[in-house]
Amino acid sequence: MKARHKRFLWIGAALALLAIAVTLVLNAFNENLVFFHTPSEVAEGKVPQGRNFRVGGMVEQGSIQRAPDGLTVRFVITDTAKTLPVVFKGALPDLFKDGKGAVAQGKLDANGVFVASEVLAKHDENYMPPEAKTAIEKAHQAARTMKQ
Repeated sequence: MKARHKRFLWIGAALALLAIAVTLVLNAFNENLVFFHTPSEVAEGKVPQGRNFRVGGMVEQGSIQRAPDGLTVRFVITDTAKTLPVVFKGALPDLFKDGKGAVAQGKLDANGVFVASEVLAKHDENYMPPEAKTAIEKAHQAARTMKQ
């Protein structure tokens, strides 16, 4: 084999390895990509089926129910227009309370219940993620428009 052919073979092998590496990186990135949605978007069916996503809003007053096992918690997240039941098994953050902001990450089950693998609580009374604030404001506007 000529030196020129060997060089082309090495270049081709290097390009093939580069293509495989790029494919693996993009695949891993795509699997770990998690989008934020509101309960209204979940109700409208705008969420990915069978994939993790985040849902956020306010914990509805009086909706927190703890199971006898001490780890399983059921609660409802609302954006004031729609609500979404959530089930979480694990330790909740100290700031997690009725009427406070929360973001849960997980998947929807077949019954429309959000099964959370992680729950984050708002860290103080003044902070809310921009996406959640915008979504709640849009929900308020939509609710006002429907009432008129």
